Amino acid sequence: MTQTEAAVKASSGPAWRRVNWRDYVVYIGFVVVFLFFAITQGSNGFLTTSNLTNIIIQTAPITVMAIGLVFVLAAGEIDLSIGSVVALSALVGAVTLRETDNMLLGAAAGLAAGAAVGLVNGLFVTLVRLPSFLVTLATMGAVAGLAREVTGLQSVPVSNEAFLSLFGQGEVFGIPNLVLWSVAATVIGYLVLRQTRYGAHTLAIGDNVAAARVSGIKVIRVKIMVLMGSAMCAAIAGLLYAGRLQGARYTLGEADLMSVIAAVIVGGTSLFGGKGSIVGALLGSLLMGMLNNGLILAGLSVSQQMMARGAIILVAVSLSLRERRS
Repeated sequence: MTQTEAAVKASSGPAWRRVNWRDYVVYIGFVVVFLFFAITQGSNGFLTTSNLTNIIIQTAPITVMAIGLVFVLAAGEIDLSIGSVVALSALVGAVTLRETDNMLLGAAAGLAAGAAVGLVNGLFVTLVRLPSFLVTLATMGAVAGLAREVTGLQSVPVSNEAFLSLFGQGEVFGIPNLVLWSVAATVIGYLVLRQTRYGAHTLAIGDNVAAARVSGIKVIRVKIMVLMGSAMCAAIAGLLYAGRLQGARYTLGEADLMSVIAAVIVGGTSLFGGKGSIVGALLGSLLMGMLNNGLILAGLSVSQQMMARGAIILVAVSLSLRERRS
């Protein structure tokens, strides 16, 4: 049987066989995990409105970082420094608030710290032409050290009411601001990736960088922008942590990298570039949060939660590799 005959036979088969189920892993996984915990932990309060809302609130920083990482992976790069940027931006913002008591200056300082790290990453990746894995691995360590140096390993409390309301426990028409941050990041990320030239160029570069360069796409500029965007999303996440916890510490974000990568990969973004899903990243983030919440209600330890996240990443990577080979 020739390849053409095989293709015709496959196309004439049942519709469900022609569906690429790997594109729906996050949706299926989300429903399965939700139903599992609803059945097993429903009596422990899993299905209460306060608990479900709390899952969204706790995952807001992860969601924001995941949106930024989608663009990086879609462009064929990686950013391992986001966890360290979270701590540095939170501390810089908190220190600025302590000295000025100005919400705008505090937020701007935290975002500027993130943008600076992203710019350094972008310049080394594009101009020095080093692999983004090595560059961001190096900056991850350097930024983590800088975050510890900023305050000498001391926590910095945040008491500015405007900052705490915007980035922490405030509400708009009864909806927690942290929920609104997740929604805003998802909507903006989706529109930028799917409805703008920048998003199209990002996907084109990740799919075939040589072809993108020949077609006139400014590859260097786009790669610098995606790495800066990822770092600034991590900076926003740091501000959200500082607002919710009413303070900043150098340990913020140090355990988030695994959750963010898991959320993005499970959500359908390819490790090899050229494909990204903003909605999938949101659901992946909520899936990670729901998994952590359900395991805590079930009485499992932190180490067991880490093993579960690691297993999810392994399955997601396996699917991604299989898709690439096919």
